[in-house]
Amino acid sequence: MSVTTSELPEEKAPSAAATLRPGSLGTADIAFFVVSAAAPLTVMAGVAPLAILLGGIGAPVGYLLAGLTLAVFAVGFTTMSRHVTGGGAFYAFITRGLGRPAGIGAALLALLGYNGMEIGVYGLLASASRDTLHALFGADVPWLPVSLAGLLLIGYGGFRSIDFGAKLLGVLLIAETGILVLLAGGVLLKGGAHGLSLASLAPSHVFVPGTAAVLAFAFAAFTGFESTVIYRREARDPGRTVPRATYLAVGFLGLFYAFVVWIAVQAFGDDQVVRAAGKDPAGMFFTAITTYVGGWAADLMHVFIVTSVLASLLAFHNAINRYALALAEEGVLPRRLGRIHPRHRSPYLAGIAQTVLGAVVVLAFWVAHADPYQQLLLWVNTPGMIGLMLLQLLAAIAVPCYFRRVRHSEGSLRTVVAPVLATVLLATAIVLVVGHIDLFTGASPVVNTLLVLAAPVVFLLGLPFAWWLRRSRPEVYESFASEPPTPTPTPTPTESAE
Repeated sequence: MSVTTSELPEEKAPSAAATLRPGSLGTADIAFFVVSAAAPLTVMAGVAPLAILLGGIGAPVGYLLAGLTLAVFAVGFTTMSRHVTGGGAFYAFITRGLGRPAGIGAALLALLGYNGMEIGVYGLLASASRDTLHALFGADVPWLPVSLAGLLLIGYGGFRSIDFGAKLLGVLLIAETGILVLLAGGVLLKGGAHGLSLASLAPSHVFVPGTAAVLAFAFAAFTGFESTVIYRREARDPGRTVPRATYLAVGFLGLFYAFVVWIAVQAFGDDQVVRAAGKDPAGMFFTAITTYVGGWAADLMHVFIVTSVLASLLAFHNAINRYALALAEEGVLPRRLGRIHPRHRSPYLAGIAQTVLGAVVVLAFWVAHADPYQQLLLWVNTPGMIGLMLLQLLAAIAVPCYFRRVRHSEGSLRTVVAPVLATVLLATAIVLVVGHIDLFTGASPVVNTLLVLAAPVVFLLGLPFAWWLRRSRPEVYESFASEPPTPTPTPTPTESAE
């Protein structure tokens, strides 16, 4: 489907070059964007040891449970995607189900969520790059130049065409998953530390006091999977491609995460893995791959963690740009942000604006002498993560509300049962994350309170903003999140003659 940008006052009617590139992305391409945003290697090497430390050898099941929960959410989510075809994704769904005020609040929440998830990761890029350079060359570099270089690199990647981004992410994703598969192969071939064991699946090891913390980490590891619908306008046969990519991404992440965490348990043994995770959580995966594959593989893992972070940044950057594009076309954001590059068909002004915003935040943390990992990553990522989880919850609530009001042929399992179950499960997940927020931030109670409140406050601010739009710009308010017009086919020369 091709949707033109809103006309700018100083410009003539846009040409065909003023649209996104329809039909560019297949199922695998969209799945690459989603899985890359999750950064599997970074999540496993950086977070899985903490899940094992807190939840014991039953930690792998936590990732399976999180994957199943989000698969349930995907049932209603993808069903609604066949009926709501605009570019606004979450906020369009929420508007159609819960009304315009909630939808406008969701639009602001989406900007916070996706920007928070991306901009904070520039701190992780700096931290991971410094660790890699120190491990490989013994070099110590300042973090600010690394983050700024990352901003420019990701800005360029977003400026290029979407199919260029898909190909690049495909290569980077294969690299980061490949090194984990290499680790798994080494562990399996050598039979682990004391023989392979399925004790991780035993209920006595799954349902332990630390399970809640494991689930909190697990749900956070899937953040951004729902962005499949953002690429609807650039997908081939979006009615099929988007749902397939969503299920593929959720299924892959759930199974892959659980498998790799189980491999980590086998690498150290059921009796020793918790002690290993507590002794050196940051180096746990590097120790394992050195033992079972070799030091050269550990060096590769260092490099691929950096490329994993870059892939995540590019995936989130593209998602943010398309949200900003949709809101610019709606008239909520300045319409100039809706300009699309005539050659690359990318929302390049939205990308430039996002890069500038990222630079401002990074520089602010640098001026404040903040730590790139402890403050920039954790303090900026956390509101973003909570914001996206709240969007998932609101979208799950919106699905049955929407289908109650429209005529459709969908079954009740997709439109009522699955969304209601997803609402309960997602609400539980948010409670778990908020209840263990100190594990994500390592900050004081005051800072944690502010980080948790940021997302709901932004959503609530959208309600008076919606009221202002209705009073001051009624045409924008009334058309917000409406279905795009069906493009008129261009007649062939024969048809024109007739």
